[in-house]
Amino acid sequence: MVRGRDVVVIVPTRRGAGGEVLLCLPKGHPEEGETLEQAATREVREETGVSGELVESLGDVRYWYQRKGRRILKSVTFFLFDYKVGDFADHDHEVEQVRWMALDEALTALSHPGEREMVGRALTRIDLDR
Repeated sequence: MVRGRDVVVIVPTRRGAGGEVLLCLPKGHPEEGETLEQAATREVREETGVSGELVESLGDVRYWYQRKGRRILKSVTFFLFDYKVGDFADHDHEVEQVRWMALDEALTALSHPGEREMVGRALTRIDLDR
């Protein structure tokens, strides 16, 4: 979700593997019968309290993580949304904090490399439109 040259970032209540606070982009899982676009729209609204217009897919990030001693491959599709309406105070219980951050700052501040890559793609897309 972008507004001008800012992106919505979240601090999830769930900590990283080492107990560290994470700074992330909103994301989640599709519910039964949802398309990826519908799931992304819903998850952004639930996790941030704001809604936007879907612009395009930014691509996929694939990575491995460990849960209960098992290695799991995860694939996440990210979408670019233009902010339309909403209030961060309406975010759900899975998120500790929601805020706007300059895209340039998010390029280095986000916790996960794949998410930093998606911010770079969003920044390129926004720069091409101007």
